Amino acid sequence: VQLVESGGGLVQAGDSLRLSCAVSGSTFKIDVMGWYRQAPGKRREMVAGITSSGGSANYADSVKGRFTISRDNAKSTMYLQMNSLKPEDTAVYYCNAQGIRLLKPYWGQGIQVTVSS
Repeated sequence: VQLVESGGGLVQAGDSLRLSCAVSGSTFKIDVMGWYRQAPGKRREMVAGITSSGGSANYADSVKGRFTISRDNAKSTMYLQMNSLKPEDTAVYYCNAQGIRLLKPYWGQGIQVTVSS
């Protein structure tokens, strides 16, 4: 499984960004995908997760109501729509894929999101 993130950048507080994660390889083995982030000096944390069908999603309390995770299986792409961005959302965002038939969880290379105040 290969994961490639895109769509990050520098924005101002209150702006929106959409991250994309292109998925390739043994995608049929993926059960759950998610977005994680890691700010400088902090541990990596889960931001949002979604099932393979896209029928169920969950969010960290800090992003509920502002971020929306989705996936387009026809395009083999997962998205994270981020609205009302705050400076505390600044971090490197990582795409993640997991499945019981996968030997390990897979990660993208990460993409920087910086929100200025």
